[in-house]
Amino acid sequence: MWVGGARAVVLDDDDRMLLVKQRHEGHDIWMVPGGAIEDGESAAEAAVRETREETGIEVEVEGLLWHVEEVSERGQRFVNFFLCRMAGGELTLGSDPEFDGEHQVLREVRFMSRDEMKDVHRIYPEYLRDEFWDIYEGDGSGLGAFKMRAGR
Repeated sequence: MWVGGARAVVLDDDDRMLLVKQRHEGHDIWMVPGGAIEDGESAAEAAVRETREETGIEVEVEGLLWHVEEVSERGQRFVNFFLCRMAGGELTLGSDPEFDGEHQVLREVRFMSRDEMKDVHRIYPEYLRDEFWDIYEGDGSGLGAFKMRAGR
């Protein structure tokens, strides 16, 4: 059975990406906000909710960036990555309602530039480090349409 997730790629006015540091299996991992799609919720709605829960930032979805599928010993999973723009809220480290206060996995939240992301030891998925930026800053193809729509 497939399990679905959603993640939000959010850039601020300085083209820095919103990232959350989480602790999993003894390692700190930086990733864009996101998590499981709940019953009765679309993937886009999950991305908005998860971003608010983890970071305090309200976002609006602008479009789908990637649909990633994984079939492994962990099971069958898919994650939709959405390009989102900020629509309000205040940056603050949130909490994951699946864990009590003693077992929270969220450690830090902040915006990072492309250069800052190059120095991060663990980032998930790895293609956020370079591939996203290559497309975003590219020649008008790919994310160019989103970039223009967002007035960047």
